[in-house]
Amino acid sequence: MIRVIMLVTAFVLAALPLRAAEISSFTLDNGMDVVVIQDQRAPAVVHMVWYRVGSADEPAGKSGIAHFLEHLMFKGTDVLGPGEFSATVTRNGGSDNAFTSYDYTAYFQRITADRLGLMMEMEANRMRNLEMTESDVATERAVVLEERNQRTDNQPGALFAEQRNAAQYLNHPYGVPVVGWRHEIEALNRDDAFDFYHQYYAPNNAILIVAGDTTTHEVRELADRFYGPIAPNPDLMPRKRPSEPPQLAERRMRFADPRVSQPYVVRSYLAPPRISGAQQEAAALTLLAQVLGGSGATSVLGRKLQFEQQVALHVSASYSGVSLDDTQFGLAIIPAPDVTLADAEDALDAAIDEFMQTGIDPVQFARIKMQQRAAMIYADDNVSGLAHRYGAALTTGLSLADIEAWPDIIDAVTEDDVLAAARQVFDKRRAVTGWLETTAPEHEVSE
Repeated sequence: MIRVIMLVTAFVLAALPLRAAEISSFTLDNGMDVVVIQDQRAPAVVHMVWYRVGSADEPAGKSGIAHFLEHLMFKGTDVLGPGEFSATVTRNGGSDNAFTSYDYTAYFQRITADRLGLMMEMEANRMRNLEMTESDVATERAVVLEERNQRTDNQPGALFAEQRNAAQYLNHPYGVPVVGWRHEIEALNRDDAFDFYHQYYAPNNAILIVAGDTTTHEVRELADRFYGPIAPNPDLMPRKRPSEPPQLAERRMRFADPRVSQPYVVRSYLAPPRISGAQQEAAALTLLAQVLGGSGATSVLGRKLQFEQQVALHVSASYSGVSLDDTQFGLAIIPAPDVTLADAEDALDAAIDEFMQTGIDPVQFARIKMQQRAAMIYADDNVSGLAHRYGAALTTGLSLADIEAWPDIIDAVTEDDVLAAARQVFDKRRAVTGWLETTAPEHEVSE
């Protein structure tokens, strides 16, 4: 009966369109790319401006400047006072925020559809007319330092992840935290912020995404009016980052902190991202993560380590291919009580070895692919999520055609493709294995 339900569900999902929204795009004369995601189910829009710059594009010694500038963008412009941008959004019934990643920085507002022009007017204004005083810089630097203090320095798991990430990348700036190293944040100043702003915040380095109750005609008319007059930066250079050399040796680390309540083991492997026009390996890795650790009750590692052997409280596998440069494939295991980290790691390795020898259960694989298709269909119900998905992909080198092709590429992946991707990525010379412990081993504690 369950199998019949699965087959019927799969048939229904296969018949459903993967996208209810209508997507269109164009480019303004000043080089600004525009994507319109039309969805008239609610009288609201999401307005996002994505810049093709993130923390991995920062000058050496200026870590955190991309995130710092994101904060300063709310201070004011030649026509908006400090805080007036967000206050205006709120006064008009909307909400706004921003975020910084390794590969992009984005600013967004959720607002009723009839206020779209106002959002464009304000966002276009701060694209090239930002103003900040020395006092603004000092105040916001203190805010960023406190953010780092709360989210990283006072969180053992976050410190552990930061140290592992630094070990994962030998030369690439993905090894530097997005928020920045504390000693470099402390030295950031107004000139640093303006230099970064004037270099990267320009229409020819930006993507405008509008999702919701609008039309391509309306967005084009408004974009031409508000963003069109902004001059591009003629000195904008192609994105070029330090490349990662061949990784030839496995790296291991142990991080101990008395605040740790639950020790665990994490291993990350260097892995390829989604590549424009060649997303097949990334699709196989996406499904590999689901096969190995997508669900504790049904995944390979969950069944073996949590239920059969009962050596783990939790296991997981992770991979996100939306990255401009090489990303990571991760494995994690939280040992059961009285199971050491060494035994947990050994059990994890043994389970992976067994998986590589026995292969993938076809029934499980079909179920996972159906779940992936369902997840993509359900995700399209959220216009904010759609706008984010398109923006993240486009700022990391993918095209609209790549985004549209992704569901079919996922669907075409075979069990052999997944095993081939696993053989390629599971190379410990390109891996970092970390133990998070409550206290250091006895022989390492100083008297």
